[in-house]
Amino acid sequence: MIRRAILTFMLDRPGVLNKVSMLIRKKMYNVDTLTVCSSRVPGISRMTITLREDDEAKVEQIIKQLEKFTEVISAKELDTDHSYWREVAIIQLEVDAAHLESFHGRYNFEVLEKKNEDAYILQVAGSTRQIDSFLDEIGREYIIEIARTGVTAMEK
Repeated sequence: MIRRAILTFMLDRPGVLNKVSMLIRKKMYNVDTLTVCSSRVPGISRMTITLREDDEAKVEQIIKQLEKFTEVISAKELDTDHSYWREVAIIQLEVDAAHLESFHGRYNFEVLEKKNEDAYILQVAGSTRQIDSFLDEIGREYIIEIARTGVTAMEK
């Protein structure tokens, strides 16, 4: 399945997120991530929806239906070659300092807190693939807890 990102700008009003999620649910799509934030224009929110779908026509149908909502200003699919897709993960893990140090320079992470000799809370930023790769390489057995933001995307 192809991972797709739909960028939507909408009026910042109660119930709009529910309308969007109900539309996607009715079409039986499984949302991978959903991020919403304010835009540079007051009263306008920016939503990035990622889902997995091979059929281009189905994605176009969702976009057309989103654009029918009076609260939606615009909706479009972002091309992976012409946009940036990023997320952030906060990870609590137990690992020795030497093992952790071996990842500096290869991954974009910051130590937020050193809890004790071998316990850290890190922030890792990058593409989903980079974060997944970091988790696999560091060793998932060392991870105590993880929180991920979900993907946000922007055109180049």
